[in-house]
Order: sequence, then C-alpha cells, then structure tokens
Amino acid sequence: MALISFVVPAYRVQGYLRECLDSILGQPVAEIEVIGVDDCSPDGSGEILTEYAARDQRVRVLRLPANRGLGPARNAGLDQATGEYVWFVDGDDWLVSECLTEVAERLRETRPDVLVVDHMRVWWVGNATPSGMCDVFPDPPGSETFRLRDRPETIRLLHTVWNKVLRREFLLEHGLRFAPGWYEDVSFSYPVLLCAQRIGVLDRACVNYRQRRAGAITRTSGDRHFEVFAQWRRVFRFLDEVDPVGDDLRRLIFERMIWHYLTVLGNGERIPRDLRPAFFGRITADYARWVPAQGLPPPEGVEGLKYRLVAAGRWRTFSALRGAVRMRDVAVRRPARRVLRRAVPAIRRARDVGLRELYRAELLRPVDPQLAVYAAYWYRGYACNPAAIYEAARRLAPHVRGVWIVQRDRVDTVPAGVDYVVAGTLAGYRALAQAHWLVNNVNFPNFVRKRPGTVHVQTHHGTPVKVMGLDQQFHPAGADMDFAGLLRRVDRWDYSITSNSFSTQMWERAYPAGYTTLEMGYPRNDRLVNATAGDVLRIRAELGLGVDEQVVLYVPTHREHLPGYRPPFDPDRFLAVLGPAGQLLMRSHYLYDRDRRRSRPSSRERLRDVSGYHRVEDLYLAADVLVTDYSSAMFDYAILDRPIVVYAPDWPAYRLTRGVYLDVVAEPPGAVATDFVGLLELFRSGAVRDRRADEARRRFRDRFCRLDDGHAAERVVQRVFLDGVARAG
Repeated sequence: MALISFVVPAYRVQGYLRECLDSILGQPVAEIEVIGVDDCSPDGSGEILTEYAARDQRVRVLRLPANRGLGPARNAGLDQATGEYVWFVDGDDWLVSECLTEVAERLRETRPDVLVVDHMRVWWVGNATPSGMCDVFPDPPGSETFRLRDRPETIRLLHTVWNKVLRREFLLEHGLRFAPGWYEDVSFSYPVLLCAQRIGVLDRACVNYRQRRAGAITRTSGDRHFEVFAQWRRVFRFLDEVDPVGDDLRRLIFERMIWHYLTVLGNGERIPRDLRPAFFGRITADYARWVPAQGLPPPEGVEGLKYRLVAAGRWRTFSALRGAVRMRDVAVRRPARRVLRRAVPAIRRARDVGLRELYRAELLRPVDPQLAVYAAYWYRGYACNPAAIYEAARRLAPHVRGVWIVQRDRVDTVPAGVDYVVAGTLAGYRALAQAHWLVNNVNFPNFVRKRPGTVHVQTHHGTPVKVMGLDQQFHPAGADMDFAGLLRRVDRWDYSITSNSFSTQMWERAYPAGYTTLEMGYPRNDRLVNATAGDVLRIRAELGLGVDEQVVLYVPTHREHLPGYRPPFDPDRFLAVLGPAGQLLMRSHYLYDRDRRRSRPSSRERLRDVSGYHRVEDLYLAADVLVTDYSSAMFDYAILDRPIVVYAPDWPAYRLTRGVYLDVVAEPPGAVATDFVGLLELFRSGAVRDRRADEARRRFRDRFCRLDDGHAAERVVQRVFLDGVARAG
C-alpha cells in the first residue's frame, strides 16, 4: 500500500498540469500513487493525464462523465485512493523539490490525522511571498501533535485543503467529504481540524501556491462568489451538531469567517460593483446570526472599524472607507513611479514622446471597419502565419483590405499586388491606429493601443521547445526581460493561434491573459501539406539542386543569451560523409566560418548559406533531411514525414540556462546526436533512416502534427474575419 495517495483534479489547468505532476513524481519517495481526476476538462488536461499514466505506473486516471466541480472531483479521487494518507494537490500548483522526504518522515514518526504543511505564494511575475505560518506559530510546534482546542491559533492558518496531508481512514471514519460549489475548502477544512485528535505542523514550505493572472476562481468576477456563504453555513451547522467546541474556538472560527468574507469583498476582481451592496448585506446577516453570545472585540485600527461597520450594516460608510484606503495606498506608491520615470534617458524619452504623439493624433480618427494590418518578425518582411492568413483572407474575405507593415529594407519581400506601408512613417502609424484587425506573429510595439472593438490576433511563429514568456524569469537567460511590459502587450490579444495542444498548454502558462485560444494548426504549414511533387521539383530547380542529390538543411536555433555562439559543426567534414551527391543548406549567418569556407573551393559548390532566403517553407520542401537542435523547425518539417536529426551538442547547458518545455533528446522526432562525431556517424551508418528513427518520427508526428491538414488558414479566417462579422451584424 502506498504511503500517500495524491489526488489531482484537473479542469482547465493544461498549462500547469505537467509541472504539477513532475513535481510529485520526481520526489525521492517511492511509496506514492497519483490519481488524476479529469473533471470533463474541455482543454488538454485529460490528454496530459493519459500521457503520464502511460509512462508511469504510479499514475491512474479517473474520468468523470460530466464536469462536477472541484469538491466532487476530489471526492471521486478519494474513493479511488488506497494510500494511508491522502494529499489533495490542485493541478495548477506544484510541490517544492524533495519536500516529500520530510513529509514522509513526519507521517511515519507521529502518525497524525492531519499534517499541516507550509506553502509559498508564487506570483506570475516570479516573486514569492511566505504564508504567514511563522506569525501563527512563532515557536514551531516541532514533531508534537495536538487537538485544535489545545492550539486554537491553528484556525488562523489558510483554510485550503492542499496544505494538509490527511489520514485516509480518519476521513472515512468521520464521513468527511467535500461539498459542491466554490470555496469548498472552507466546509471541509474546519470540520477536519475539529474532528482530528492528532494534528501536526511541518514548518517547511512544501507547496508552491500559484497566483494565476488569469483563469483562477479568485480572479473571476461574478455572482458565484456568493457561494462562500453556503460553505460557511455548513461550518456552523457542523459546530452545532458536534460536541460543544467551547466559546474560544467558536469565536475564532467566527472571526475567521468575517475575515474571509471581507477578503472576498475587498478583492475588486471577484464581486462586480453592482453586487457589492448585496454581498455586504449577506455579511451583515451572517454576522448577526453567528456572533458569539459574549460579543466580539473587534481588531484594532482600520480592520476593527470595518468589523463595526459590518455589524451595523453601514455599506455606504464602509465603501467610502474602502476607497479612502485605496487612495492612500496609491499615494504611497506614486513617488516610486516618479523616480523610475526620471531614470529614463532624456534622448529615449524625447524620441518616444515624438512617436507616440504622432500615433495619438492618428487615434483620433475613426477605426476603419475593413482594414486589417499584418506584420511578422518585428516588421522584417512578408512571412510566416500572417502571410498565410493574408492570402486566405484575400480569397475568402474579400471585404477585408489587408495592409502590411515592413521595414524599409524589407520591402522587396512583399509580393507584387500586396499593399504595404513602411514602419516608422506617417502611413505606418496611421495604419496601426485605424486598423480593425491587427495580425502579428510577435507583439506589436508597446505604444500600440487596443482600441475598443478592434481585434488583435497573435499567431506565434513556432511550437516552443525553449521556455517563453513569463517562464523565462526562472532561467538566467530571462534576467533582463521586462515582464511587466510583456504582460501589457499580451493583454491586447483577442486570439492566440496554436498549432497543437502542447503549444496551447505552454502558451497558457507563459502568457496568462483573457484571450481566446484558436487551436487550429499553423496557417503557414498549409503550404507544406498542399505542396505537390511538381512544387518540390520547381523549388529545387530554383535553388540549383539536382533531382538525385541528397539535400540536408541545417537549422539551429538562435541562442540569444550567448551572442556569437557557434555550434561545433564542420561543413566540410559533414559534406565528406554525405558524398559527392550531397548538398548542405545552412539556415543561419553565424553558424560557420565564412573565411574557412572560402579556403576550400571543393566544399563551396555544395554548401549554401540560405539564411537570407525569404520563405523557409520552400527550404523545407527542398530538403531531404532536416538537422536541428532546439528549433521549432522540427515541428513544421515533421509534417513532410522526412528524416529529422536532433544535433544537441550543448543540451545540458542549454536546458539549464535557457530552459525547455520538451526534452528533445528523450522524445525526439528522429535520430539524436550530442556531439559532432556522433552526428557524422548517424549519416555514415544510415541510422538517420533506420527503424528506430522512423518510429520516433511517427510518435512525434502523432503528437504534434494532427491538425496539419492544409486548411488551418481557412479556419482562422472563418473565425476571425467571417464569424466576427456575422456576430457583429
């Protein structure tokens, strides 16, 4: 029997579930099981659970036929648990590395009914704040166990369930179950503490409590927050039914209830403005219903004044006090912002002011309801997903007038007949200000405003191997990033286009905001699916490649954290292994020594630097084999079902410094080499095309290329340009 059964409910947590499961399964304690409960999640959470169960026998998946909510999902997992203890861990939180060793030791040593563990609140910007356990227990209880009446201050600990490891038989003996509805932890945790004969406290942070920027109940506005009253009603009914708990415990629980109500009300993102008076009225009613007979001495200061206003039902005064406190807090923060503004160099400030004033003047003009502005790679040309969407929109949505923004030196990338403006000109700012649709595979500049009624489409430009967005703050390569600015840009998105469920999951955690994900495949890859044999022959002829030649395309990723880095790659030795019919295309300007290449004329004829070649999809079609390291090129090229080789000579360092989402060495799309000699041997021996490589590519394609049917651009145009017009009409 397992020592601990982890019950992990999963509903709309696809961006975080892998980290949660990895944090549990990677602990140095073997006697565990994980019960993943797919609460009929509409995202990829169930798929992730299935994936983990297939490769780790400690994981079992329970699928609910309909969405029941967090409490019932936990009950379903509890019914399947076999461990001596049960730990309910939310799918968007994760355990601290190696914490389970101390937890297991404490469980075995003291056999508690409840072991309360400490936690950290981890915010989306990367900072973490302690839980406050040290304030509740200035002198840690150590290994002693106690009843709640002996240490009543325990009530002041956070009332969640994920910070408690619970003896399973104890729960069954007392019939302790979760109630349906929001705030279900309340009506479970307090009865648990009241029933327990042996409560232990481990003053080590074991849970990283993720403070989500978007998607969490605590950051959702609506009337469902009124369900908190039903949960507290259950607590007091329990108090009335069990043996008398004593006035002190009842008073402390009552105080905690009022504190919780005021916390929910005080969070401006939860209770809509028009519902706040009614919510306050419910607080007043519960105050009168359950206030202790001997009364309640209110806290000191502002908090005490709030309690008195609640007791008297003085909503207007309470609301005015709340506004005054907020104004005070803003006044305290304002000087710090002034200091930061003065630190901006004068030249940069003057330049930005000039550009933005020009743009603001254009914002006074009305939005053009038929104008769509396209851009790619920071205005570096006509390319990628935006280009594919533009071409489909010309066919399917002729009412949309598309205009591209490009840098002056990239005008030659724009095909004949495509309207464009030059970035940084009056025409460029006018287009940005007046467009109804803005489509880009990166973010538009910081100064661009999200005008009411406009639609911003983020297409991205690859499936992520390396970590992106907010996840970069946990790796050295992200040390200099402006994450606050990044979030402001992400908040402009209406749609995020993804190529597969893996990308959807990673973007959700890397870019948390309120956009809608369109998991439809990458429009740029329609060209790869729809290309004919004649297209391939034509492209090879344009590149000067023979029909019988073996063409290898080498596309390593950019290492922005290592300027000037060159992977260990010798083109001449590589071409010698390919033989006289081999051709090498290298897609980067810093991968090899041009001077050394000039000194070897025999290699130069079969070696091409295609870094400047505009349309990378043509290079994919021309190549017989792709060699890459951590580039998203592997996901696109896999559509063609041709051999792929992962050449990862700096894998350990890259993984640590840059951070990755996918272990391309363990889950590759083909053969793998971690040094140059090994790469040569793969081609020399034919392992590039052997059965193992083919099977790895098949698994990779099944996982990442299912949506690539040649119609992604049509689906995006239908949803963004046509469905949107129909709804507006």
